[in-house]
Amino acid sequence: MSAVRSSPKLWRLIALAVVVVIVLFGVFLFFALRSRAAPEQPIAFNHQIMVGAGIPCLYCHTGVQKGPAAIIPSVQQCMGCHRVIATEHPEVQKLAGYWERQEPIPWARVYQVPRFVFFDHSVHVAAALNCEQCHGDVGNMVETYAVVDMNMGWCLNCHNQQPHAVQLKDCLVCHR
Repeated sequence: MSAVRSSPKLWRLIALAVVVVIVLFGVFLFFALRSRAAPEQPIAFNHQIMVGAGIPCLYCHTGVQKGPAAIIPSVQQCMGCHRVIATEHPEVQKLAGYWERQEPIPWARVYQVPRFVFFDHSVHVAAALNCEQCHGDVGNMVETYAVVDMNMGWCLNCHNQQPHAVQLKDCLVCHR
């Protein structure tokens, strides 16, 4: 027992192990929590309200059936309804301000793939994947945040688990 107490090497190793565990835990928390942070948006948009009103994702996010991008609705599209619906709500009034100034809303992206990655929403919609499989239960989010870190490993894992998915063995499928 006295050998353990007096061994400075052992105590240094224990201290080093504790520091390594703390650092690794901090790194884990950083990566686990960073995908959950909702970026600050110019208008506090609540998907719960829209989904609760029965508005499907594809009504606002047009283009996903025909092309690679899930279009963020234009101010004009939003104002199509909000000229008469909830006009006194402060966030709708912010929307109306963009409309009056003829300015696009400077939304902060929630998901972004690197420029060297080609991703096509239409292929995934045609394969009958619903939005929640990648974006989480957005319909119950007050603030929209990234549910997963969409990286190459995540995509490969998903494709390998789907029985009818194209197996991503050719780099040029995604890297064009």
